[in-house]
Amino acid sequence: MIACRCAAPDSVRLVAVEQISVQDLRELGDDIVLIDVREDDEWADVRVRHAVHVPLGTVPDALGAFVGEPTYVICKVGGRSQHACEFAAAHGKDVVNVDGGMMAWVRAGLPTETDR
Repeated sequence: MIACRCAAPDSVRLVAVEQISVQDLRELGDDIVLIDVREDDEWADVRVRHAVHVPLGTVPDALGAFVGEPTYVICKVGGRSQHACEFAAAHGKDVVNVDGGMMAWVRAGLPTETDR
């Protein structure tokens, strides 16, 4: 778990964000909510089949997509998803960051899909 200071609407508070490995995430199966916060071109290149695309810049307006208990969040290597998790957690969402992101997912040979 990583503790982070996040801006909440009226204050700054400490938010702890849990991490999960891609192997542990895969073991959970496809019946989870997985949000991919990468940009459109990255999403088109490769993605986890059951992920939902919510680019990082749209997260504040798309908190309604974070409906899992918890919602898992992925990006390329884990930095942008960490930021998305911090923001969502500061707004009351139960989130888990995917450690290593899509780079770790692909490196592990886990199933993907593409638009290319």
